[in-house]
Amino acid sequence: MTVSRRAVLGAFGALSTTAALAACSTGSTSSSSPSATGSSTGTSDAGAFPVTIKNSFGNAVIPKEPTRIATLPFANEDYLAVLGVVPVLVPKWEAPAGNSRGSTDWFDAAVKKLGKDYPPQYSFTDSTPIDEIAKSTPDLLFGPYSGLTEQEYAKASKLAPTVAAPGAPYGATWQQILEIAGQATGKEAQAATAKTDLEKQIADAVAKYPAIKGKTIAVLRFLPTDTSKIFSTTTLDPRTALMLEFGFTTPQFVTDLSKANPQSYGAAISAEKAASTIDADVAIIFSEKDSDFDALKSNALLSKIPNIQNDTAIYLANNSDTNALNTPTVLSIPVVLEKYLPQLGAAAEKAK
Repeated sequence: MTVSRRAVLGAFGALSTTAALAACSTGSTSSSSPSATGSSTGTSDAGAFPVTIKNSFGNAVIPKEPTRIATLPFANEDYLAVLGVVPVLVPKWEAPAGNSRGSTDWFDAAVKKLGKDYPPQYSFTDSTPIDEIAKSTPDLLFGPYSGLTEQEYAKASKLAPTVAAPGAPYGATWQQILEIAGQATGKEAQAATAKTDLEKQIADAVAKYPAIKGKTIAVLRFLPTDTSKIFSTTTLDPRTALMLEFGFTTPQFVTDLSKANPQSYGAAISAEKAASTIDADVAIIFSEKDSDFDALKSNALLSKIPNIQNDTAIYLANNSDTNALNTPTVLSIPVVLEKYLPQLGAAAEKAK
C-alpha cells in the first residue's frame, strides 16, 4: 500500500487527517497591512529579470522583481523571509502544528527581525483555494514545496506566474527551494550565502555527535486509529534527506520500500511484519499526541519493533515545536539542531 504525502502520510508533518483539515476555518486575506507588501530588504541582483523557472507543470516566467508574493502550502514563506521578503499572503498552520497565531515561531521571528507586520493568512483543506488567494492580488504565487495539482496550477497561472514543485509534490529539499527562492526574487547571491551559512551550522552541530555517522535511521508514523499498520517514509521525503545530511544512512528496508514505491513519500508496513521489516539503528516515530505512544508500546505486534524494545526510538507528537522537523526549512532547521539533534545523538550512542 502506498501513501501520498498530501493524504495519509501527510500527517507526518503539515497535514493531519482529511476530517481534521475539513474543520479548519479560513483566515482573513485582507492585504491592507502596510508592511504586508512583499517588499524586501536590499535590491535584486543586476540582470536578474526576466527569469524563467521550470516546474513540474511548465514554466513560470517572472518579468520583473515581484512585489506581492503569495505563498502556497506549506512553509514556502520561510525561504522568502530569509531573503528579506515578506509575502502578502501565507497559508495558516492549523493546530496543533501551528502556534497561537496559526504560524511558526521561526517565521514570526524572521518577520519581526525584518521590522514587518505579520502577513494575512488563508486556510488550506483538501485543495488550494486559488480564488481566496486571488483576493490578495499577487504578482507571484510561490510554492516549490507544495502539492499543487495540474488543474490548480492551470488556474493559478492565469492569476500570476506560479512556481510549483520542481519535481514530485512536497519532494524538494531545503537547498532546492532556497535556490528557487533566490531565482524568483532576484536574490541568488543572497540565497547562496544563506545556503552556505546553514550548511556550516549543520556541520558544526553534527560534529558534536560523532555516534550518528554511519548509523541507519527510520522515520515512522503511527496512527492509533489503525493499529494494523505503521508507516515509513521513503527516500523521497525531505525529512529523510535531512537525516542523511546529519550523517545517518538509509536502512535496507527503506531502500526496498523506495524502489517498490518510487512516486510515494512512504508506505505502510503491516503490524505483522513490522518487527521483522523495520531494521534501523535509530527510529523517529511521529504521532498526533503523546498518549498515542502508550498505545504503540502496548500493542502486541508493533511494540516488538526493535527500536521500541531497545530504547533507540525518539517519540514526537505533532505540535508547533516538532513542526520544525516535520517540515524542515531554512528557518526551522536551526531549531531542529537545538532541540532534536541531541536526542538523535543520544539514540545513536545507545545503538553502538
